[in-house]
Amino acid sequence: MTQPLHLGHSRPRKEGRAKVTGAAHYTDDVRMEGLLHGATVRSPVPRGILRGIQFGDGIPWNEFVIVTAKDVPGDPMVALIEHDQPFLVADRINHAEEAVLLLAHEDRFLLERARAAVRLEIEALPPLLDLEDSLACKEVVWGQDNLFKELLIEKGEVDSVWKTAAHIVEGEYRTGAQEQLYIEPNGTIAVADAGGVTVWGSLQCPYYVHKAIKSLFNLSDDQVRIIQMETGGGFGGKEDYPSLIAGHAALLSMKAGGRPVKIIYDREEDMVATTKRHPSRTRIRSAFDTEGTLLALDLDFAIDGGAYVTLTPVVLSRGAIHAGGPYRCANTRIHARAVATNTPPHGAFRGFGAPQSLFAIERHMDVAAAQLGMDPIALRKRNLLKMGDTTATGQIIKETLDLPGILDRALEKLDYVSKKHQYDITNRASAPIKKGVGFAVFMHGCGFTGAGETYLASVAGVEGRSDGKVYVLAASTEIGQGTNTMFSQVVAEALRVPMECVEVAQPDTAVVPNSGPTVASRTCMVVGKLVQDAAQGLRQTLVQSGLLPEPYDGEAFSRAVKAYLEKFGRLKAYSQYSTPPHIVWDDQLYKGDAYTTFAWACYAAEVIVDTRTFEVKVEDFVALQEVGRVLNPVLAEGQIEGGVAQGIGYGLSEQVVWNNGRMANGQMTNYIMATSADLPRIRVYFEENPYALGPGGAKGIGELPMDGPAPALLNAVQHALGTTLPREIPLTPERLMEILEPSNA
Repeated sequence: MTQPLHLGHSRPRKEGRAKVTGAAHYTDDVRMEGLLHGATVRSPVPRGILRGIQFGDGIPWNEFVIVTAKDVPGDPMVALIEHDQPFLVADRINHAEEAVLLLAHEDRFLLERARAAVRLEIEALPPLLDLEDSLACKEVVWGQDNLFKELLIEKGEVDSVWKTAAHIVEGEYRTGAQEQLYIEPNGTIAVADAGGVTVWGSLQCPYYVHKAIKSLFNLSDDQVRIIQMETGGGFGGKEDYPSLIAGHAALLSMKAGGRPVKIIYDREEDMVATTKRHPSRTRIRSAFDTEGTLLALDLDFAIDGGAYVTLTPVVLSRGAIHAGGPYRCANTRIHARAVATNTPPHGAFRGFGAPQSLFAIERHMDVAAAQLGMDPIALRKRNLLKMGDTTATGQIIKETLDLPGILDRALEKLDYVSKKHQYDITNRASAPIKKGVGFAVFMHGCGFTGAGETYLASVAGVEGRSDGKVYVLAASTEIGQGTNTMFSQVVAEALRVPMECVEVAQPDTAVVPNSGPTVASRTCMVVGKLVQDAAQGLRQTLVQSGLLPEPYDGEAFSRAVKAYLEKFGRLKAYSQYSTPPHIVWDDQLYKGDAYTTFAWACYAAEVIVDTRTFEVKVEDFVALQEVGRVLNPVLAEGQIEGGVAQGIGYGLSEQVVWNNGRMANGQMTNYIMATSADLPRIRVYFEENPYALGPGGAKGIGELPMDGPAPALLNAVQHALGTTLPREIPLTPERLMEILEPSNA
């Protein structure tokens, strides 16, 4: 068997040199002749009726380009899942910071003065700002009942179990909103003229923006061109939101007669106006027998979608499917709902609903262990899925799976058993410092849910060019996770050439096919496999043409590419996704194979809790996962470390403070993300189990590490304090004080 040339090795990042030397161009680095700067005037109230717009004195308004809802040439709603979110308010305001008016001018400073001089005349209406109030329809702010989406997953007969169960454990668990806090804020440049619309931007999904701009301007496919610029992070926050800001820049350009318009958010505007992770509330009722076997799970999972649908239905879907966790349970019912409130719309964020529901089930297992008088390890081992078992949707686990082994190895790395015994003794003392250890076992579905990948029918390809190199043609974007490097490794391996022979084409809808969005842990596993297949097809074409005799090296390959182009004029190969024959999904009943495969993990944490200051410090963290085959160890470790860091912030400090539907702490001084000073050494380990349908055996990896840290940390806090009450994140010092000293809170 041929030894791998590139896969499994830590090759340097393709774009690394350009980024560290400053040669990489981000959206705000672009200069164009005649460029105007754009700004957005936003609603100060969460709900109301727009009655008028007043332009203040002292501003030369005749110099400004001004756009309102009346200037929209096509569909005024953003084209996504539902067409319910307007590009600009026409009359009804549904959230604070909603876009009402657009301004453009050459002078950025005068532009800010002008924005501050606009006064909106608004008749305020009672806002709906609480998830429970929305479920109770205390105000109706969307549709007939505020309900964006409702799902029911049923397996077995849940209600038949309660009377005979030895133990019934109930609990409620809550998670807050979370800001993506990517390094580079949102920004786009647009030119809209007689020829169509071109957009350059910091974005994850070029074809999402393409669809939205087509609809906004009533244009054909070839009249809209979307080009991804270097993008400083996304985490889901640049999945759908760039469609809105791109539309704003394009509307201003149209009104300006085709002059280019650039809109770049500052940090505060980006934080208060854009999407966040959905807040959630999960209620769990579970039944166990005398030995701790899980007999029934009844879960009520609800998320706050904010003012508009955006991507809420698919977030709810993934959250619901993961709500039962990695456990075998013959009787399961998951009732999932997403509702509207008058906060800015919530949207995609790394993990996509699974961190919310997995937090609940993994905390619940420790709560249940305490109530049953069992060790949390023993309780989980009795119930963990194994090969041949079925998930909540009835999906049969067909791959080799050793979750007890993954659990044991993670706990061994942390020295969990020894430390737990030690802290059980030392925590009995009256000293204010308590220590604890905890863990979480979890999984994450790879790729789009259910029939999602079939619906997308993604296409990716490769192209031989005149420089003798092969270029990857895919709409999947590099946003810091290593897409360019991974694609290059996969293609170089398939072609059996050095990586220097492979480049990745800039994602540009005029050049690359629609390979689907850069989300859902699908870039490597799904699109990478398409790219691999296309590369193998291109190589076969060269061999069959007689221009590439074997064996060959990189130089011979490049000569063959050039010779083929001279002889035939074009050298491209494409591959399109097709559903594996063993995958069966019923989207109406929500039954069957929700994902082609899962990644599996156990994360274990050690914490120190100061009962005087109510601070929780993470002392040690072990992240052990099975993600198929690891294609680039350094990049894979970086993905896990970054996800764990975000998960620690999600669990302990990153609290979005709402004030009348507006984010009140939209600055990095008081939105407390975890810094290097707050993080322990994150020890990353992989268990390799190659997946047959992934490139080189790889599965998805990017979202998995977001799922496990929060429950592992709070389980460790439970151990340290001997109380099962920490059931809401983030567990800030203020929230912990309410638990430990409720009379003083």
